[in-house]
Amino acid sequence: MSTENEFDVIVAGAGPVGSIAAIALARQGFAVALVGPQPNGDDRRTTALMMPALDYLEKLGLPPFSPEETAPLEVMRIIDATQRLVRSAPVTFRAAEIGTGRFGVNIPNSVLLRILKEALQVEPRIVRVDAMVAEWRLGDDRARAVLPDGKVLSASLAVAADGRMSPAREAAGISVAKRDYPQSALVLNFAHSRPHGFVSTEFHTETGPCTQVPLPGDRSSLVWLVSPQMAVELAALDAAELSARIEERMQSILGKVEVEPGRQIYPMSALLPSTMAANRVALVGEAAHVFPPIGAQGMNLGIRDVADLVDVALSHRDDPGSERALSAYRSARRLDVLARQTAVNSLNMALLSDLLPAQIVRSAGLGLMAGISPLREFVMREGMQPGSGFARIASGWRKQVRR
Repeated sequence: MSTENEFDVIVAGAGPVGSIAAIALARQGFAVALVGPQPNGDDRRTTALMMPALDYLEKLGLPPFSPEETAPLEVMRIIDATQRLVRSAPVTFRAAEIGTGRFGVNIPNSVLLRILKEALQVEPRIVRVDAMVAEWRLGDDRARAVLPDGKVLSASLAVAADGRMSPAREAAGISVAKRDYPQSALVLNFAHSRPHGFVSTEFHTETGPCTQVPLPGDRSSLVWLVSPQMAVELAALDAAELSARIEERMQSILGKVEVEPGRQIYPMSALLPSTMAANRVALVGEAAHVFPPIGAQGMNLGIRDVADLVDVALSHRDDPGSERALSAYRSARRLDVLARQTAVNSLNMALLSDLLPAQIVRSAGLGLMAGISPLREFVMREGMQPGSGFARIASGWRKQVRR
């Protein structure tokens, strides 16, 4: 006979978003089971966390990120490096324009996971289960997760933070719309002879963005979207040749490039579920949205998923997995997720398109941002925190009315 262990919430998936969800819920008094294998510590990727996400993590009690392990993002720019007929002017976004010293920080995933692991270990309301869920049993009253050893975990709410192939999402009967792109991301870190000045540069190319993001010292991370075949070919080059190719792609803005050991390739796709919650399961992170790495939106969107879910759970503490609670979560997240997904996918498709109208629209949009300061400020505020750009406009209108 199986043993059943009761919790308020089961979080499936122990990656960054799942760990943040478990910590946030536990620190609001919920008993949480965090289920999933320990994430791979060899992840070479980095994550750009914007200030609202950093503020949320600080509110959870996480320690400040060390400047020796992270780099501030003070300037973000877009350079049209295509060879097409219609090209746009460079666009530079400066945090100082919106009255802040930085947009956020770039942090290696391995560092973020280490900090989260340490926070999990000292949280008494979290039970850590280092295993996959073998089977989900979702009923009207409880969500049950069956472990490989036959043990059963039971909770009012299950949080699916188990990635883009999410078994919890599938068990809840939530369908997804998926699009595979003819792109793969080559991910690596590199050293350079010129200082980056805490500037992140996104080169737009015919195969997608090639994005450099600062790391501590004269180092940066790189996410280069190319065709799947080209990604394999680039990853197979020796260090000197690959360094030369990256320096050429980046127009030598950082001087001589020297790639560091460790190269990873990730196929690009977009995924959007039919709903954000159903049958006592709420989706967060990549279980809820997947799109190409443009504009540093992915992890920040996942943290906003967590923040809204915790608010909903607090408002429905007696039964956070009830249909009333899930309906409130769907309403809270729908517009933000759809808007980010649409914006990123549209920009990516415009880059890949050889059609002249698509090139004109993309070029015109970037040109307007480059030339019109209020529009640029609006985009920066909305990129960091949804609604903040509109709130700024409304505040300006109110001031004009008072005058």
